[in-house]
Amino acid sequence: MSKNIILCGVGGQGTILASKLIAAAAMNRGMHVETAETIGMAQRGGSVFSHVKIGDSINGPLIGKGQADLIIAFEPGEAVRQLPFLKKNGAVVVSRRPVEPVSAMIGIAEYDDKAQIDYLKKEVQNLTVIETDEELAKIGNSKVLNVLLLGAAVRSGELGLETEDIQKAIHDRLPEKLWEVNERALNYGNK
Repeated sequence: MSKNIILCGVGGQGTILASKLIAAAAMNRGMHVETAETIGMAQRGGSVFSHVKIGDSINGPLIGKGQADLIIAFEPGEAVRQLPFLKKNGAVVVSRRPVEPVSAMIGIAEYDDKAQIDYLKKEVQNLTVIETDEELAKIGNSKVLNVLLLGAAVRSGELGLETEDIQKAIHDRLPEKLWEVNERALNYGNK
């Protein structure tokens, strides 16, 4: 199996942890993995994205334009920003929950999250939009957005890993007190 995965969001959403969970899950299965992260003013809500490459013939951690099999987007605008990296017939799993950029908050630019989702629907054939606010309310914890999206990516079939792989990575990398809520987020759609 060979997979090129981009995770993108804004600071504080758990993008980096999600990429580490994917990498750990793949390594637990004996796969070769390389990752790279770019953090732009992450503590202030800036863009954060990770590249995760899984496979035997990896030459460098960065994914080129038109080479991503999957984009896992924690925010609609960030999904649109990373879309040039998606290969033809690639998949996108995106949270509907917008995070308004600072430029929009102070009136320099406009941000229309509905327009971002509409654009993705037009441009991406294999698109999964997750109503994350609804699902996180059911789970009872808004801090597991990252694992909620990983679960959706597993169920899409595009991640190339199973729920059990991510669950093991959660157990390996997170304190035991966080296992139960993260497992609920990971399995939210398995009803």
